[in-house]
Amino acid sequence: MQQDGVRTITKKDLAERIADKTGLSRTQVRDVLGEVLEQIATELARGNRIEFRGFGVFDTKVKAARVAQNPRTLAPVEVPQRRTVRFKPGSEMKATVDGVNAPAKKSKPKAAREPKLGTAPSADGLGEPVAARV
Repeated sequence: MQQDGVRTITKKDLAERIADKTGLSRTQVRDVLGEVLEQIATELARGNRIEFRGFGVFDTKVKAARVAQNPRTLAPVEVPQRRTVRFKPGSEMKATVDGVNAPAKKSKPKAAREPKLGTAPSADGLGEPVAARV
């Protein structure tokens, strides 16, 4: 369904894209995707919070009971307390949706182990004291 340039992407569409990219079968991807979604729903039903770093956080919120109004009859209607699902997007998700390059992940480069000043490399790599150079 397309409305104002917006397409609806289904689970089947996502499964096909992932299968093409990973080389897995569409059935395998569909099963895994279904299981992931089922586990998210199950954990939210237990009251747990689901966090995907950079992507976002799913959690639940309790909405208090209230009295609403039927718009047709204007009669008051009791609306019971209920839990609802919330999603808060992460920084990488926000940047991607906004069209900005996602922020670079902070990774610490592995520096080559260099001997300390005043030491020379030894067989064990720890360095041995040497005379200062003049």
